[in-house]
Amino acid sequence: MSSLPAGWYKDPADTSTQRYWDGEGWLGRAIPADAVPPEGPPADEPEPPAGEPEPAPAQPATAPQAFAPPQPPNHQTPPHHAGPHQAGPHQAGPHQAPPAYGPPPGWGQQPGWGPQQPPQGWQPPPGTQPPPGTQPPPGWQQPPPNWQQGQPTWAGQPPHAYLYPMPQAMPHGLPLAGLGRRLAARLIDIVAVLLLNIVVNGWFVYQYWQDFNPILQDYMRQLEANSAGATVAEPTSRMQTLSIAIVLVATLLWLLYEAPSTANRGQTLGKRAMGIKVVPVESTAPLGFGRAFTRWARLGMWTLFWWCGVGLVIQFFASLSPVFDPRLRQAWHDKAAATVVVAVPPGAQPTVPANSPGGPR
Repeated sequence: MSSLPAGWYKDPADTSTQRYWDGEGWLGRAIPADAVPPEGPPADEPEPPAGEPEPAPAQPATAPQAFAPPQPPNHQTPPHHAGPHQAGPHQAGPHQAPPAYGPPPGWGQQPGWGPQQPPQGWQPPPGTQPPPGTQPPPGWQQPPPNWQQGQPTWAGQPPHAYLYPMPQAMPHGLPLAGLGRRLAARLIDIVAVLLLNIVVNGWFVYQYWQDFNPILQDYMRQLEANSAGATVAEPTSRMQTLSIAIVLVATLLWLLYEAPSTANRGQTLGKRAMGIKVVPVESTAPLGFGRAFTRWARLGMWTLFWWCGVGLVIQFFASLSPVFDPRLRQAWHDKAAATVVVAVPPGAQPTVPANSPGGPR
């Protein structure tokens, strides 16, 4: 029990207020310290239940402003007494909005102002894609692809450019010579050059054989006697000179066979037999000897390296090089001379169209 009698005292928790002490505890709410307290204990006041927020003060209700869509412009002539900045009886002035004017419904949500969502249940037309920037509706599935030339093309979309077949090149209005006809023409030319070598280079080959035959016979006898100790005799100096002469003559015969005929007519014996012709890329004029020599040299000069085998290997791959150029079927020697090989019908001469580079000749 406390010795403090009941009465109004300053609240120890807040000295600026006073509360009633009943001898055992504080009762009621605190009042200002300078206020006159009532006689006796304060009246009992029911306290609000814990956890319930006090109701917010009511805000004065305002009637919503009525919305009226903008009226169509009045094309009638305004009264003459209305000034330039004065509105007529039924017309708003230029600096005055009509009564109850407000933004139209959906303001700020016009199409094209942001990604729009399709309405519920919307389905795109068959074979089309949803518009860009939109989400497909529930249940929408990607249409199956159409396979063309091993590549998928989706319905509703144009195929890519590389799916279209490339048009065949027609230099000067003539088709390109086929690889089979070019190979047959080259084989005919090889036989023709070989016959020239037999006639012109035959004597050098015969002299070389006269010196090489004894060496070959001696090597064969060694193999019959003792295969382990067989040795090959060194070639004579005359054989070395004859081998150089044979290669030089073979190269010169090939040059004299191919370059002049290609320079003047664009055709060798084999090309004429197969109906194909070598023409410049830019026109159908004769190549000329300089350009024909450039074309031949990229293939024929490697004959000088037959003795080590490198020349034959390079000539073999150079003959196959048109396979790796599907556009113009140019071999390495065609690219060096800027020429193409075209198919020419018998008795026809290629002509340059008027709108082709270089013009008609």
